[in-house]
Amino acid sequence: MSFKFEIHYRDPQTNARTGQIVTPRGIIQTPIFMPVGTAASVKGVHMAELEETIDAEIILANTYHLYLRPGEDIINQAGGIHRFNSWERPILTDSGGYQVYSLGKNRKIKEDGVAFRSHIDGSLHFFTPESVVDIQRKIGADIIMAFDECTPYPCERSYARDSMHLTHRWLDRCIERFDSSSPLYGYEQCLSPIVQGSVYPELRTQSAEYIASKDAPINAIGGLSVGEPDEDMYAMVDLLTGILPEDRPRYLMGVGTPANVLENIAMGIDMFDCVLPSRNARHGLLYTEAGIINIRNEKWKDDFSPIDPESPSTASHRHSKAYLRHLFMSKELLAGQIATLQNLGFYLKLVRTVREKIREGEFRSWKEKATLRYSQRL
Repeated sequence: MSFKFEIHYRDPQTNARTGQIVTPRGIIQTPIFMPVGTAASVKGVHMAELEETIDAEIILANTYHLYLRPGEDIINQAGGIHRFNSWERPILTDSGGYQVYSLGKNRKIKEDGVAFRSHIDGSLHFFTPESVVDIQRKIGADIIMAFDECTPYPCERSYARDSMHLTHRWLDRCIERFDSSSPLYGYEQCLSPIVQGSVYPELRTQSAEYIASKDAPINAIGGLSVGEPDEDMYAMVDLLTGILPEDRPRYLMGVGTPANVLENIAMGIDMFDCVLPSRNARHGLLYTEAGIINIRNEKWKDDFSPIDPESPSTASHRHSKAYLRHLFMSKELLAGQIATLQNLGFYLKLVRTVREKIREGEFRSWKEKATLRYSQRL
């Protein structure tokens, strides 16, 4: 198997663990947070900054958006996404299932696949499990996701049940297409299935058992953090981590706040992605070692202390809160860049600290204090 997962340390008081995912393009230390680069670009951040300043080990891109623009054929002509965007470390592509779900009335789900209209120009398109695998082969990401239906919250149990079974049938078609095709750029790829079932324990159990039977190198949990209370999310994750194989990475898609990340790590999750840190950064909401800052607030107007002296981003040491507030109030593009580096740097430092605390046997007591500190508004 080209993709291998090794567990290094286990926390004695929780289900948290550290490890590494060995991929053909490099090693990913876990637990890990993946910055979201939807269109092969993390908004406002150079690849060099992602690599050298905040040391991102893997980034995420999106099949739906890359399919629409610039198109998989352009990426194929470039020699794959890594050459196209000059990122040499691992990349994961979401299959587009969540984006299709987000289109609402502009899509129609059928047994064969999903008909949808582009959010860009209204043109009509059709995704099938097979075409989504083919597109991701052309894009060339290292970890590619099976095509699934993400259920809304709330939804009726009958809808969640039918949707889950559809996701399983689509998964079988994805696996068949993946196994009968080959990578295009000299690097092996792996396919990850996705557990669905909304917030119904019996459905989640059934889905996790089905996904586990596929013996995939990575297993993902989808359909959470879509509006349900945190308690429901945690209950589902706690259930699923007891079913999904312990010797494979568990990826919780689209989660979440620092508190969400810490709580789910304690239950045995290894991989995360979320737009929250970068999206909030562009609106002036900063995650710092001391707590959460709305940098637009008047109170920071004459605060000349560093944005976050503990940040891995040098910009956060170099520039003051007053200066960053000035940039936001002046609508300078640099504001979003500095804030995004701050937030992504915070998340990546967070998971590095988690790994350190697990190794030292101090994770549980540290997590309780860190959760309170990182959730407070300054």
